[in-house]
Amino acid sequence: MNVHEKLLHVQQNLKAPKSQYNKFGDFHYRSCEDIQEAVKPLLAEVKAILLTGDEIVQIGSRFYIKATAIFQDTESPECVINTAFARENEEKPKMDAAQITGSCSSYARKYALNGLFCIDDSKDPDTQEQKPVAPAQKGTSWQQRSQARQQVTKEDLDKLCREAERTGTDLSKVCVRYKVRNIKELTPEQYQRAMSAFRKMETIPPPAPDEQYELDFNENEMPFR
Repeated sequence: MNVHEKLLHVQQNLKAPKSQYNKFGDFHYRSCEDIQEAVKPLLAEVKAILLTGDEIVQIGSRFYIKATAIFQDTESPECVINTAFARENEEKPKMDAAQITGSCSSYARKYALNGLFCIDDSKDPDTQEQKPVAPAQKGTSWQQRSQARQQVTKEDLDKLCREAERTGTDLSKVCVRYKVRNIKELTPEQYQRAMSAFRKMETIPPPAPDEQYELDFNENEMPFR
């Protein structure tokens, strides 16, 4: 096989799922290290090596990290090269200068690898395709329509309502955030995101009972009716 045939074999067989989880953003992702670890067995199969590196370049008035990923054939001098750029943020909370640069470097290298191995960052290589679902027939129950469209169950919606009551949140705000007309239209992913948001909120104490006042009788006051 030439270098392009070897790279094609790797691209078709590489599986690097998003195994990392970001609690703050509530999303899954894959790191540069995840891709490198997943590709090692395939590199051994086709007798190739992967080289990565980066450098700082200036474009206009800004500085960028330019990452390079090289797929090098060990049986010939042929190679395939891909590059990607990432720019450091002006500020990043809880990180010193070295950490910011390291994070930017890792980000740029990951996208250089994504391009080299044709990894779609919005979808895992081993994600199962969803089977098409026939539209719900007129007259079916809400529970049946919910299952057909892969929506949340009534029990889950009850939990959501209890969380809204606990935190004093108007459910219309949930609908606005996820762009649905009714909470029954939430997808399972939107439901999980909403519950995650509620867990970060404090419980609102119940209102104190109305205080009782002793009113002085006033003969000049007119009756309500």
